Amino acid sequence: VKEKPYLMLGGELSNSATSDVEMMKGIWGKLKDMNLNTVLAPVYWELIEPEEDKFDFTLVDTMINQAREKDLHLVLLWFGSWKNSMSCYVPEWIKEDYKRFPHTLDADGKPAEIVSPFCKEALTADIKAFSELMKHIKSVDEIEQTVIMMQVENEIGQLPDARDYSTLANRAFQADVPKELMDYLSKNRKNLLPSIENLWASNGYKQKGNWESVFGKSLATDELFMAWNFAVYADKVAAAGKSIYPLPMYVNCALNRPNYRPGQYPSGGPLPHLMNIWQAAAPHIDMLSPDIYHGDFRDWLAMYDKLNNPIFVPEIRMEPDNSAQVFYVIGKHKSLGFCPFSIESANDSEAMAIGKSYKVLNDLSDLLLANRSQSDGVYLDKKHASDTLKMGNYQIVVSHVYTLPWNDGAKAEKWTPAGCVIIQTSPNEFWIGGTSVTCTFKNIQDSSFTTGILSADVATKQGNNWKYVRINGDQTHQGRHIRIGSDEWQIQRIRLYNYK
Repeated sequence: VKEKPYLMLGGELSNSATSDVEMMKGIWGKLKDMNLNTVLAPVYWELIEPEEDKFDFTLVDTMINQAREKDLHLVLLWFGSWKNSMSCYVPEWIKEDYKRFPHTLDADGKPAEIVSPFCKEALTADIKAFSELMKHIKSVDEIEQTVIMMQVENEIGQLPDARDYSTLANRAFQADVPKELMDYLSKNRKNLLPSIENLWASNGYKQKGNWESVFGKSLATDELFMAWNFAVYADKVAAAGKSIYPLPMYVNCALNRPNYRPGQYPSGGPLPHLMNIWQAAAPHIDMLSPDIYHGDFRDWLAMYDKLNNPIFVPEIRMEPDNSAQVFYVIGKHKSLGFCPFSIESANDSEAMAIGKSYKVLNDLSDLLLANRSQSDGVYLDKKHASDTLKMGNYQIVVSHVYTLPWNDGAKAEKWTPAGCVIIQTSPNEFWIGGTSVTCTFKNIQDSSFTTGILSADVATKQGNNWKYVRINGDQTHQGRHIRIGSDEWQIQRIRLYNYK
């Protein structure tokens, strides 16, 4: 942002929040008090183009101006052809003209509330609306850079079957697999995900043919087919917008659940098992990003942190643990940002906790961004009570404070959220920011040495300067470990030494 590295400490507004101007007036102050620097906010196609070719950007301008007043940046979410799979935010003139803008059909010929990605008229209209939006943002915001990124569509996916059975879709399904995809598969064979390579291998790595002859007859092939066509559609929208104002652009994903078959979840979206397809079809999309509402978020992040895909968490279920999870996401996976959903609805305890974590990360952001490859992150709970990191010459064991033998909190059914980022700024200097953790250090370069704490300082940011308070005594258990107490948020600068 303005030629400087930027870490998004964000939150996403609920789906219809920005359509209520009066309600929004009271939200910005709360978000600023929570130490957010970025807000993810929807823009609705039906409200910016209520009549075809007649555009109204009043809500967009109001949102930009209100965000600027609080020195907040925006990521705008384009609720265009699809939102949570469905086409509920397309303009009324598209909804009512189903012959011009046909819907997807299931295997029985029944239409869904989903505009077909094979409809060229819909794509043309979406491109035009998105282009007008980008043109307007550029005209009012290119200098200020309040808007820093765009989401293209929202949680794309096919329901209730794995693929569209409309006439246009059937015709495409029987046609040859596009040469662009076959070329990508051949050139990137060593980097193909098992879910993709196994389908291709099952039919002998054929180089030409229709979708079933190349990948076999299965729901997985149906989903692959939809993924390619959804991605091509989204990429054309993104490319048109970038040609006007080249902001970074991403697509978000509604994640599938265990043991669900394609069609039982929104199929064909940028799911982790389809990343190869999306990257092949959508070169103008800068990242594929998970919306995390179930499962272990650590597992989802690992699935997306591959194939040179930058990590960004545009949506995660808002809960008290967000205040610790953010350290893991940003430290471990070098995420561009972290954004709990429906952030304006945070209760007092949630707002206070995430606000304290964002304060720590904001104060550390310059150090963190300058030492990105020398940083790591940890998130701990009762099931995962400790984690072991290797940084430089040291092994660092990070544990939940409840693991300390004198801490009665260990008896609690649910442990308080715990996490931290660790930044190595020189061979023997580390900065630790977080909550409810202890850290011990061991020299793994030369095991004949014992590692001690040369100094430990609580660091507080005052303007552009740091103030230090030395804590070499009881707070470090006389040099045994670094500790940030339960429900306490702190930054500490640690200097190590080695002795025999």
